[in-house]
Amino acid sequence: MRCTSISKCSFLLPAIVLLASGMALAQSPTYKIGRPPTPEEYKTWDNVVGADGKELPPGSGTAVEGAKIYAAKCSFCHGKTGVEGPYPRLIGGKGTVNTPTPILTTGSFWPYATTIWDYINRSMPRDGEGTLTPNEVYSLTAWLLYKNDIIKETDVMDQKTMVELQMPNRNGFYPEIPESTTKNSNWKPHWNQAKPAPPAAPAAK
Repeated sequence: MRCTSISKCSFLLPAIVLLASGMALAQSPTYKIGRPPTPEEYKTWDNVVGADGKELPPGSGTAVEGAKIYAAKCSFCHGKTGVEGPYPRLIGGKGTVNTPTPILTTGSFWPYATTIWDYINRSMPRDGEGTLTPNEVYSLTAWLLYKNDIIKETDVMDQKTMVELQMPNRNGFYPEIPESTTKNSNWKPHWNQAKPAPPAAPAAK
């Protein structure tokens, strides 16, 4: 086969290489190692809960129950009251997100309660990820919400109430779209809500 122009050669060469690679893969030996995952294994790995909470499992819990679970499985990393650490602070920060020194916690910053549930379910406790039952996760989420003054101590968190709950920073990730009569309606989300601190005054001479 003879190429009549550089452009034709440039097109045909990659096509020939891909065709040859495909034929080589088709003829590659199989080593009979591994197996397809089972439906149960798929279910175990595919456990992400979205903001709309459609994937939340049955179960429920209150802050009263969550306090005991937190003390036993979470306080070592996050402190007795969720503030002391050494790992990230969980409680407080209300009203600080738009200040020069924001305190970003599950109560002040996270936009959805379902996201808190999902994070706890998949990532907590440390070195024991995935060991909590749905009821324990609901209870821990309820405890965090209660300690952040978002719900009452006896409020039940479940598939329905978790979705209905309005977090303080629900609409904090995007500004309101400005109402404009002009054709130019460009706007950008303020990814970093915290306003920079004002520059220091010059030193007196």
